[in-house]
Amino acid sequence: MIEALADLESSALDSLSLIHDASALEAWRVEHLGSKGALKSVMGMMKDVPKEQKPLAGQRANEVKQRLEAAFQERKANLEQASSPAALLDPTEPGLPPARGRRHPISTTVDAILDVFGRMGFEVAHGPEVEDEWHNFNALNIPADHPARDPVDNFYMGGSQDDVTRLLRTQTSTVQIRTMEAHKPPLRIVAAGRVYRPDTHDATHYSMFHQVEGLCIDEGVSMVDLKTSLMQFARAMFGPEAEARMRPSFFPFTEPSAEVDMKITVKGKTQWMEIGGCGMVDPAVLEAVGIDPERYTGFAFGLGVERIAMRRYGIADIRWMYENDARFLDQF
Repeated sequence: MIEALADLESSALDSLSLIHDASALEAWRVEHLGSKGALKSVMGMMKDVPKEQKPLAGQRANEVKQRLEAAFQERKANLEQASSPAALLDPTEPGLPPARGRRHPISTTVDAILDVFGRMGFEVAHGPEVEDEWHNFNALNIPADHPARDPVDNFYMGGSQDDVTRLLRTQTSTVQIRTMEAHKPPLRIVAAGRVYRPDTHDATHYSMFHQVEGLCIDEGVSMVDLKTSLMQFARAMFGPEAEARMRPSFFPFTEPSAEVDMKITVKGKTQWMEIGGCGMVDPAVLEAVGIDPERYTGFAFGLGVERIAMRRYGIADIRWMYENDARFLDQF
């Protein structure tokens, strides 16, 4: 029995060293350590061992069993480590190129709009998204009792700072005021950014959206200059067949005021699309920022970026642009 145990140990360890996969390792365990395996068979010889040699034979059998079990566990651990992702990584291989991202359609639309007006001589201006009532309402000729100042239509900030009530800006017209406060005419600026209104979300409305605001202040500026600028923008943005029209409207900070429509063709379908508002800067706004309305006139316009982007790319629902779905961005 002692010799049989020695032969079993030697042959089992030799065969174990040649195993390189989990299925072969399990077969080895069954063959040598299983309930009907080789070790169990050798243990059956114990009944024929003389009584005085049984303790030595039993001790040797336990040693062989422990040695084979330990060797099995060690081999199993080595195979698991060798099959792990870290073990399969070859640091000398060239790295995998990262997936290329895509710019959001709103970002590309803003860049395209700013590029068009930049070629007309408009400079890009910026302003804060958290505004005070002076820049968001007062200086824009919006009186204290105007419905536009109702709390249900604005995101007012909690409390006040330095006795100044603040809110998330509802329009990029605030950048016009800050620019006219800081610089003297002639002025020709265009500003793009996020604005906030507590609208109910649906296919065409969202509580945060983007506007591009334009302002031109100089001597002798007229509605002809405004319409020409918008016409040139429409053709540069949507092609030579695009048209622009203005429909009479009312805004507290422009007089006269108009809604801006553009006639564009998308996927073979031509239609008029409302994209924003415009008008001549109200003399009261010029006076509020210290510009002489007897000497200077100007025009202003505000364009909805999402409306242009949706028509430009054929997007049916504004909410898709804010769901952070990479599959959506992969289309553009």
